Amino acid sequence: MFVNFRRIRKCQCVQLLTTGLVLCVVMVCWEQLDHHVVSHMRSYTYRYLVNSYNFLNTSFAINPHRRHPHGNDGSDSAVGGTVSYPYLLNHPDKCIGGGDGDGKRRDDVLLLLFVKSSPENFERRQAIRDTWGNESYVWSELGESVRMVFALGVHPDAWQRAGVQRALLQEDQTYGDLIQQDFVDTFHNLTTKLILQFQWAHLHCPHARFLMSADDDIFVHMPNLVRYLRGLQSAQAGAKDLWVGHVHRGAPPIRRKDSKYHVPYELYPWPSYPDYTAGAGYVVSGDVAAKIYQATLVLNSSMYIDDVFMGICASAMGVSPQEHVYFSGEGKAPYHPCIYDHMITSHGHATDVRSLWRAATDPAVDSLSSGFMGSLYCTAVRVMLLCRPYYQNTYSCMAAFA
Repeated sequence: MFVNFRRIRKCQCVQLLTTGLVLCVVMVCWEQLDHHVVSHMRSYTYRYLVNSYNFLNTSFAINPHRRHPHGNDGSDSAVGGTVSYPYLLNHPDKCIGGGDGDGKRRDDVLLLLFVKSSPENFERRQAIRDTWGNESYVWSELGESVRMVFALGVHPDAWQRAGVQRALLQEDQTYGDLIQQDFVDTFHNLTTKLILQFQWAHLHCPHARFLMSADDDIFVHMPNLVRYLRGLQSAQAGAKDLWVGHVHRGAPPIRRKDSKYHVPYELYPWPSYPDYTAGAGYVVSGDVAAKIYQATLVLNSSMYIDDVFMGICASAMGVSPQEHVYFSGEGKAPYHPCIYDHMITSHGHATDVRSLWRAATDPAVDSLSSGFMGSLYCTAVRVMLLCRPYYQNTYSCMAAFA
C-alpha cells in the first residue's frame, strides 16, 4: 500500500490552521459566548437543581429596628428601612367614582394601570391617553372601570428640572393622572418607582381586582386584556395568586461592567435570579399586589433592576410568575391583523401608538380570523411570523397555535 506523506502533511497543516482560527474566534468572542451561552446554562441549571431561594429572605431582609410604619398619606420619611419620598403630585381619590344608570359603579375597579414614565415624555403619555389608556373608552365600549396613572420622579438634569416640572404641573391640571415623588427619575431608581406603585395601590386603590405595571413605550391591546381578565375572574372565582407576563426563567446576573444591567457580586453573589416577568408589562391580581407591598416593607431595595426586585419580592411571598404567550418581552410584535387578534402587549412603540391602535382595534380584524378558514389562515400567518430560526424576544412560536 502506497502512502502519500506529502498529502498527509498538507492535511495536518490545514487542520492546524483551522484549529488555530477557531481558537482565535473563540478567544475574541469568549465574553459574549460566556454571557449568552455558558452563563445562562450554569444559571438555568442552578435555578432548577437548587429550586429554592429561601436564602434571599435572609440576605435581603431589613433590620426590623429600622422599619417605620407607613402613614395614611404616604409621606413618611422611611418605609421598611428605605427612603420614602414625598409626593409632588398625587391623586389619592383616583379610584373613587360614581355610578351609572344601570347601577354599576365606576369605583368597582377591574384594573389599576400604572404606566412608568419619564418626566420629559409628554408625547408618549398623550398618545397613551388618546388610545389604549383612555378610561372613557374602556368604560363606554367595554363596560369596565380602569384607572390609569403615570408614575414618575423628577427630571435628572438639575438645569432643566424647573421648566419640566412647570410643564408637568400644567399637564396634571389638565388630566389629573400624574403620580410623582421627589426622587431623581433614572434607571437606577426604577425599583423606587416600583415601590411607589405598590405602596400607592395599597393606600389608595386596594379594591382594584388587578394591577398592571407597564412602560410608556409599550402598546396594550386593551379590549383583549379586558376579555382576558374577565375570563380569569369567571374561571378562577376571583383570580387569586396571579402574576402573568413574559417570564424570564433562570436568568443570570450580568457581570459585564459595560452593561447598564451590570450587577456586581457584592450586590447579588448568586449565579441565578428568581424567575420574574419582563418589566415592560405584567399583571398581578389584587391579593398578589398586597403581598408585594408587604414584601417591599421588609426587603432591601438595593437591587436597582426593578423586574428582578419584583421577582425577589414575589419569591419571598411564595408567588410564582405565569407565562402568557401574548405578553411581549423586549421585542416588538409583528404588524399583522392575525397577531392583533390575540395581542396583549407589544414593546418598543415610542412613536406609532396611535396608528397601531387604529389598526389593532379595526373591526375587520375579528372578521379576518372568524370561521374555520379564517382561523386556519391566521394560524399559518402566525407560524410564518413567529416561528423564526432566530431569537426575537417577543412572542414565542407557541403563540402561533394559541
